[in-house]
Amino acid sequence: MAILNKEEAKKLLEKVLKYSKADECEVTLNGSEGGNIRYARNAASTSGDISTMTLSVNSIFGKKSGTANINEFDDAALERVVRRAEELAQLAPENPERMPLLGPTTFKDGIGYDEKTAAATPATRAELVAKSIAVAKEAKLEAAGFLENTTSFTAVLNSKGLYAYDKNTDVTFSVTTRNAEGTGSGYAARGFNDISKLDTFTATKIAAQKANGSATAKAIEPGKYTVILEPVAATYMLENMFRGFDARTADEGRSFMSKPGGGNRLGEQLMDEKVTIYSDPFNTELPGSTWSREGQPLERINWIEKGIVKNLSYSRYWAEKKGVQPIPFPSNIIMQGGDGGTVEDMIKSTERGILVSRLWYIRLVDAQTLLLTGLTRDGTFYIENGKIKHPVKNFRFNESPVIMLNNVEALGKAERSISVESYRSYLIPPMKIKDFTFSSLSDAV
Repeated sequence: MAILNKEEAKKLLEKVLKYSKADECEVTLNGSEGGNIRYARNAASTSGDISTMTLSVNSIFGKKSGTANINEFDDAALERVVRRAEELAQLAPENPERMPLLGPTTFKDGIGYDEKTAAATPATRAELVAKSIAVAKEAKLEAAGFLENTTSFTAVLNSKGLYAYDKNTDVTFSVTTRNAEGTGSGYAARGFNDISKLDTFTATKIAAQKANGSATAKAIEPGKYTVILEPVAATYMLENMFRGFDARTADEGRSFMSKPGGGNRLGEQLMDEKVTIYSDPFNTELPGSTWSREGQPLERINWIEKGIVKNLSYSRYWAEKKGVQPIPFPSNIIMQGGDGGTVEDMIKSTERGILVSRLWYIRLVDAQTLLLTGLTRDGTFYIENGKIKHPVKNFRFNESPVIMLNNVEALGKAERSISVESYRSYLIPPMKIKDFTFSSLSDAV
């Protein structure tokens, strides 16, 4: 029962709405099913299948609202959860920012569902992991990783007649390889809607090369270096920036999009002209939902265009307050690539620099400048005269992605990359950046 089609979901939600006595009511149904396999020290350790479905009821009386959830679906349970949401609404304080629910809207069908991914079995997952383990054994390394595939849907129906439905699939894979001495480490992560695109063999090959290649790391002085960020490393830096594409936090002086003295940076040249960042739910490599949480259609939109801030996200409340049209927050983020070639091409064009495979333990230092601090890991290498000369010990960095994107020398082709901290996927190119700040050394591998 975990995955309902568009008609089945609507029928269930219509039944729930009939119990409502509130001024307005919105019901949301979320379901998912899938499975996972975890492995460590070159052997599978756990595996499992998950199937779940949850109903959420939001009852509204004027400016007061209450929400209740349930995972039972007999008639008595459905009526009970509606009554509970109404009780909570009556106890809640008024929310002066509450906006009325939207009425019927037409949404385009999403393209994020893939039948092959939905049909994946424990045997499918075991075969993919076996390929990864074989690579690690051949390289005399120990691998630890996690593979999970999920099919999910979300359906929303409200008392004004708005109905939205989205179904998608997803498969994520991550692997860390280390040598027996604990002196070398490599990492790879992949995420797709289509499981046939997942190549665990090649991904683990890359991680193994990083692990064996980083085993004899040397310490070099911290400072400002030209860096080549592989897509995974770039994703970890930029993810923090994407959260700031919000007009309200900018207008209230709480983000890097805030203008000194008040207002936001719409229309400003904030980054290098090579930088274009946009959202498109119909991108075949990174499809997203075609509607927002507030029930608005999602289409392609540019956030940064040739370095200029073109749009910020406006909630319906904030848009009304500012007298502008609302712009919903997107369901995906894509950074346009450039003609800088592959990571190997960037290395060849670098006289002196650092190749960064991955960043981690990133923390915000200053919201106004988006200054971040964190560490390199899983393979950091010194480049000299267009070649990797030797691995280097890891660094702590202090850098702002906004400043970083003002120092872009080259961008490659955008690749789908997953952040295991948020388990969100992005399309991000490898990038060559000048004057990246490494503040100190780290003994961590």
